Amino acid sequence: MKTIQKISVGVLAAALVVLSGCSGMTRQEKGTATGAVIGGVAGSASGGGVLGTAAGAAVGGVIGHEVTK
Repeated sequence: MKTIQKISVGVLAAALVVLSGCSGMTRQEKGTATGAVIGGVAGSASGGGVLGTAAGAAVGGVIGHEVTK
């Protein structure tokens, strides 16, 4: 469990750095990226490994894209 928490914190920190540098992105692009990050962290935290992380990021990206239309 500690490993998942460390990875999640690292992913969130990286996401904050990346998203803070994306001031030229549209609202929808930011929503897609944010959804992908949140979905990836959720997929990783659920114990799905790499496949769970990738699937979570994909689903989160789609949801973030649709919500910000």
